[in-house]
Amino acid sequence: MSENLQRISQIGFVPLVVLDDPEDALPLAKALQAGGIPVAEVTFRTDAAKECIARMAQGAPEVLVGAGTVHTVEQAEAAVQAGAKFIVTPGFNPDVVDWCVKNKVDVVPGVVSPADIEQAMSFGLTVCKFFPAAAYGGTKTLKALAGPYAGIRFLPTGGVNEENMLDYLALSNVAAVGGSFTCPDSLVKAKDWAGITSLCQRLIQKMLGFELAHVGINTKDAEDACNVAGRLGFLFGKTVTETPGAYFPGSIAEVVKGSYLGEMGHIGINTRDMDRAIAYFERIGVELDHSTEAINEEGKIGAIYFKEQIGGFAVHLRRA
Repeated sequence: MSENLQRISQIGFVPLVVLDDPEDALPLAKALQAGGIPVAEVTFRTDAAKECIARMAQGAPEVLVGAGTVHTVEQAEAAVQAGAKFIVTPGFNPDVVDWCVKNKVDVVPGVVSPADIEQAMSFGLTVCKFFPAAAYGGTKTLKALAGPYAGIRFLPTGGVNEENMLDYLALSNVAAVGGSFTCPDSLVKAKDWAGITSLCQRLIQKMLGFELAHVGINTKDAEDACNVAGRLGFLFGKTVTETPGAYFPGSIAEVVKGSYLGEMGHIGINTRDMDRAIAYFERIGVELDHSTEAINEEGKIGAIYFKEQIGGFAVHLRRA
């Protein structure tokens, strides 16, 4: 997967942008950036598409701008000349795909069947658009495709919305979800850029699903930890379990056998999407201490600490 497509996967969303007025291009791009979704697929559904791409690419270089609803090589060329970093087609168009591959332009072609996917693979592609997703079986079809096409990841679009996006994002073969639900026409026409930023922030937080996992308590030694955990378990009716380094009275606390990170202890925060959470914090400039990575049995990061302490507490993310 290319650097651009990896970035899209880390973000998790590809806003589908339909603009009639080039004057809206830059404020919309900045609204998406402020909302934590710095990517835009500007569709060639209007005559303003090329100019909108150019304004976004020049005025908001931190936003990854691509072109969507591309039907011809001429449109692909125009989009790239304007500054588009990727091309998305609604169906599998061999001419457009061939031009993009030969010119080293990222292309995400639309597919709905194994025959389409086979064509994409023959061009060496690893990411395809699944469109229209809802009409062709949605998550059920994507699950079925995961077996025979384990090396292919999908960008489902069409019928994807805030209500079902988590079902798609939970699939290992989904790179990101696409659609206009991240920047609805109603908000664009009203030029409600603050509303779009707020919506994007809500979608990001919903995807990451941060929740308190437990509070970590530092103690003098293993005996002290056992006593503290036992008391908490008694008070709140929790069974105390022991691990090599701590006692857990249910899930309310991790009572460390001695001291660990954090002057006052630590706070554990669960996330439903560890990989995208790490990428999110890196995008907003929050440093993680990769020396603290705990790798699970699947070879993935199960937990990681932030470099900073907050109120004397170390803070770590946990894969929910």
